[in-house]
Amino acid sequence: MLSTGLPQGAVPKLERPGPLRERVYEALLELITTRALQPGQHLVESELAGHLGVSRQPVREALQRLNTEGWVDLRPAQGAFVHEPTEEEADQLLTVRTLLEAEAARLAALHADAPGVGALEELCAEGEKAVTADEVDRAVALNAAFHAKVMDLAGNAVLAELAAQVDRRVRWYYTPVARQRGRQSWIEHRELITAIAQRDQERAAFLMRNHTEHTRRSYHERNGS
Repeated sequence: MLSTGLPQGAVPKLERPGPLRERVYEALLELITTRALQPGQHLVESELAGHLGVSRQPVREALQRLNTEGWVDLRPAQGAFVHEPTEEEADQLLTVRTLLEAEAARLAALHADAPGVGALEELCAEGEKAVTADEVDRAVALNAAFHAKVMDLAGNAVLAELAAQVDRRVRWYYTPVARQRGRQSWIEHRELITAIAQRDQERAAFLMRNHTEHTRRSYHERNGS
């Protein structure tokens, strides 16, 4: 257990093979995006190295890379800390997400076939079960998988590449409002599936735009902000 409080069982096992520094980077990024490591939390190299079963060098390299990408803040004479996103940062990213996701929904309605719609329905059913069981981490993962599937059905590689660049940050921002959004989020998913199945491009885009806007507003309202 890290002195600053890493949940029991939260440390992922490092997959082999692959460059050690890459595996350490992925492990730390996963801990940050799932909020096992909380925004503002002090990251002690020796403790992280001990939990991951590696030396401090790959941890130091990973923290430097995470700092470059905006996940970690390196403060002189203080050390490394998980970045605390500002409301403006969150708003900008979630606004861009709305644009990407709405276009993906429109294209999915244009291109989706029966197996694709079936895959969305299956993910939605699993998401509803996760909400009922109050399995927040699983609900967050299934929400990401649902949106990724819509993006896949859109069939636009450039759009998918842009979405992938913001996907992990979207998960990061979505986690603290997952319980708050709860079942309503999956009700909105069901409505979207219907529009896609009916090949109603305009309605699919409209529903996705509203859906992602609800998440953006929920993020800003999570602490009454």
